[in-house]
Amino acid sequence: MSTTTKTSKVLAALSSGEELTGKQITARFGVGNPRAMVSSMRMNGYPVYANQRTDTKGRVKTKYRLGTAPRAVIAAGYQAIAAQNASA
Repeated sequence: MSTTTKTSKVLAALSSGEELTGKQITARFGVGNPRAMVSSMRMNGYPVYANQRTDTKGRVKTKYRLGTAPRAVIAAGYQAIAAQNASA
């Protein structure tokens, strides 16, 4: 019997190219606080982007997607790790 966490289910959906709103994440995966989950995923190194979309009725919705981190962000992360190791 294997258990799949809510985070891994959301990550699998985003990895397959889906864009999900917070309400969709809550409804489909039972996540109580989708913003906190996305924040946790980002802290674990996943490049989750929040894009605002306007629908045909003028309502603005935030959709989350998994992207590719820019080289500058990756370089900054490695520089921060190197600086932390140098001061230790």
